[in-house]
Amino acid sequence: MGLLTKQLYCLLLLLYTLNTNAENILVIESYHQEYPWDASYIKGLKTILGKQHLLDFFQMDTKRLPQSAFKKQSDAAWERYLETKPELVILGDDNALKLLGPRLAKTNTPVVYLGINRNPRDYLPTDSHNFTGVLERPLFKRSIVTVSKILQLNSKKILVLFDSGTTSQSAVAETFKGQTQLSVLGVEAELSLVGDWNTWKNQIRGAADNGYGAIIVGLYHTIRDATGQHVAASEVMEWTQVNTNIPIFGFWDFAVGADKTAGGLVLSGEEQGRMAATITERILAGTPPRRIYPKVAKKGRYLFSRHQAELFDLKIPESIAVRSVWTD
Repeated sequence: MGLLTKQLYCLLLLLYTLNTNAENILVIESYHQEYPWDASYIKGLKTILGKQHLLDFFQMDTKRLPQSAFKKQSDAAWERYLETKPELVILGDDNALKLLGPRLAKTNTPVVYLGINRNPRDYLPTDSHNFTGVLERPLFKRSIVTVSKILQLNSKKILVLFDSGTTSQSAVAETFKGQTQLSVLGVEAELSLVGDWNTWKNQIRGAADNGYGAIIVGLYHTIRDATGQHVAASEVMEWTQVNTNIPIFGFWDFAVGADKTAGGLVLSGEEQGRMAATITERILAGTPPRRIYPKVAKKGRYLFSRHQAELFDLKIPESIAVRSVWTD
């Protein structure tokens, strides 16, 4: 056997060994891979798990599909689980945990969730033993403080604007506790959950006249027009940043950019993905999920757009600027 043939044989043997030892992991996404949040946490998952494990993805697409289609999507995801028989399942975001969690709780398959805004116990049977993961807690209060420092707000109000989807309702539940107002160091933040496109437009157009000094845009991905058709998130954000007459900020990194919001203290999907991947590795190495306490991604980072900052003449305080990343 020649040297080249031996090298080829060894390479094929190595690949075969790696593939046969690799665990099959099914990742069930609540949304879709074109959604920046999904793309971001998938990057985090692949960075840690992609070279050693086989990742199979199922997209439930519940941002764009109507709620009437959720059951069909969850059934299809369950069929994928039954077909592939994965060693571990990763559930991305609340809808996946809500719709698939009770079924998976009846199995012995380890499950790692990420991006969960509500208490996981709200979705799972009390005796669930095979779940753990990463909780998502938007940095609402710290973000409001950041905006107030940039704009030097005192008594002015901030409009916190979300769509009315499942994730939005879950995200604000803990902080606002069913209320529409939140006072943070003298700044009044008023929450509005909007599902209708015309209502969203009216909120943006009338914000300044209603006494708001800034808008913090949360999620904007489930807006529907008067005919019930889904309005693309890119269209919502483009219209919003063109038609606002006061600065807009964001809670997530995907909402920051020259043609988006000015930025702020934001969360990253990639961090969620990396944390979930690290938990996954521990489980595959032999640690039962019940022995791994759920993690919370609290770090956040300052992310800003130079274009938006210049457009609204924003003065980023030095204490924030030295720790900031700029998108443009």
